[in-house]
Amino acid sequence: MSLEQSIDFKEESISLYDLLKDKDDDVFNFNTQFKSWTINDVLYHLHVWNNAAYLSLTDEEKFSNFMEDFFKAVKNGKSPRAYEKELSNNKSGQELLTEWKNGYEKISKEFLNADPKKRVKWAGPDMSVRSSITARHMETWSHGQEIYDLLGEVRTDKDRIKNIVIIGINTFGWTFINRSMKVPKETPKLVLQAPSKETWEWNLDNTQDSITGTATEFCQVVTQVRNIEDTGLIVKGDVASKWMSIAQCFAGPPEDPPLKGSRHTKGEGNG
Repeated sequence: MSLEQSIDFKEESISLYDLLKDKDDDVFNFNTQFKSWTINDVLYHLHVWNNAAYLSLTDEEKFSNFMEDFFKAVKNGKSPRAYEKELSNNKSGQELLTEWKNGYEKISKEFLNADPKKRVKWAGPDMSVRSSITARHMETWSHGQEIYDLLGEVRTDKDRIKNIVIIGINTFGWTFINRSMKVPKETPKLVLQAPSKETWEWNLDNTQDSITGTATEFCQVVTQVRNIEDTGLIVKGDVASKWMSIAQCFAGPPEDPPLKGSRHTKGEGNG
């Protein structure tokens, strides 16, 4: 049986590829609203860590060597983006887009028929194959947002973003642990409208804390591509409010959400 999350990852990647496939090379040098990364920088990052996930599934020794080399390069003063550029064969623009496309096609094919419960290595704790490819989907979707924003395009999401919603829910406790805070006893109730207009619900027995709105905006908050105040999400309860103010569904040290108004679709609102 094919791994559905691998298909979702590929489809998300194709959507981003289609957005960029007709753009001139100079557009790839434009700065996004995310730490002033260029589109080239985004693709370097996605390509290199897609390939790392591929190695974690296919060759654990090569993956370990990759991680060792990466951390050594950074420790010796090379910026992560510069090293990711090297690992992307110093390509840029349409050549880089093709390099990234070839990579995501390779990884999605490899993960498609893998055992979803198999454990694979990563920069942090080990994870299942299903979690690994879902994380690649989340990264593609979240980093894709700065590209959509820069180009003034409002993305039309599909129900495959349910994968990202679930990551957001599953990292509720992690968000607090990562900041050395006490984890609340109950995860807030979620009532979210899917892109298909279906209603998705979780934790309905929680009567104190709730988050209601679109699945897209919930994903935007937990991936930190939007400030909660720039969404239409209805948040009730102290725990839900605290969570949405610091939500972080990705690994690494605590990151603060973007400032209100700092991330938006170009040409709308502030830009």
